Amino acid sequence: MLPRQQTASTGRPPPRAPFARTAWPGEVATVAYIALVAGIAQAMHLPYVLFPELGALSHDILKRPHGTWARAPVMLVVTPLLTGLVGTLVTRHLNYGIVSVLLTVGAAIAIIAVLRSPIAPAISAGLLPLTLGIGSPLYAPSLLIGLGALAAISTIWRRFVPPPPDAGSPGDLADDITEEAPEDYSWIAFVVAFLVIATALAEATGRHLLLFPPLVVIAFEMFAHARVCPWAGRPLILPVACTLTAAAGVALVSMFGAVPLAAAASMLVGIGILRAFDLHVPPALAVGLLPFVIPGVDYGFAIAVGAGTLLLTLFFLGWRRIASVAP
Repeated sequence: MLPRQQTASTGRPPPRAPFARTAWPGEVATVAYIALVAGIAQAMHLPYVLFPELGALSHDILKRPHGTWARAPVMLVVTPLLTGLVGTLVTRHLNYGIVSVLLTVGAAIAIIAVLRSPIAPAISAGLLPLTLGIGSPLYAPSLLIGLGALAAISTIWRRFVPPPPDAGSPGDLADDITEEAPEDYSWIAFVVAFLVIATALAEATGRHLLLFPPLVVIAFEMFAHARVCPWAGRPLILPVACTLTAAAGVALVSMFGAVPLAAAASMLVGIGILRAFDLHVPPALAVGLLPFVIPGVDYGFAIAVGAGTLLLTLFFLGWRRIASVAP
């Protein structure tokens, strides 16, 4: 077992155990949870109860019940609620553009920094209203249903699943570090530059989803923890994985509608894709659920996801060379 300092200084993500003891039960529980939340969203006629980042959060929390996100149930609920409120407020007063995107993402990152919250997917909760034009005051409160249920389930789940011996594998340790609130923000100027370029392209093409909300979470975690983030070490696989999960989500919504079984199937397909690539990138599962909250979604969404993720990959590789961060 590598100590934290040694793991963080190796220059690349540590090796992962491909079939952890709690992996399959956690993944089955994740699929069941998403089906349940999708059913609640459908019954209440509140589509945003199925907040897409619940896919990322539930997969990691139920698969790794002693991980960083799972150990922060209060922050799990509070952080997305606050960023969602900010995102709704910005959407009601500003049009989509560079200023509103920077304001929304900047406020979300500030909330994470002030709270010392590990819940980076809360950034997506803030950006989603602006991206899709959601000004409803019900948006932020609707997040509490799925997040509150996940916090309660994770607290119970952790009692029945013993912690991994010796604090887990090096891969688990890398995941924990990646999910922690950053200690250093020297990289933030590069993320701002990426957001400006991506937003400008989104406006020019009329495809706001070129900067799809989970992409900002992916960028935040890979820049903040570049030496250990699982997907930072394999950035060229990232656009492929995200495009495939996006296409799967669109296909399922197109064939069956935004029904609970389709949402569960999207999670199953997403988990299968990540297993096939041996890649632990929870936000890719959120990408597969995004079509369930996008009105009139089509395969242009998958193309936008591929383009946006490729842009981030190229930007990250350039930054890594400039900043002399070892791959």
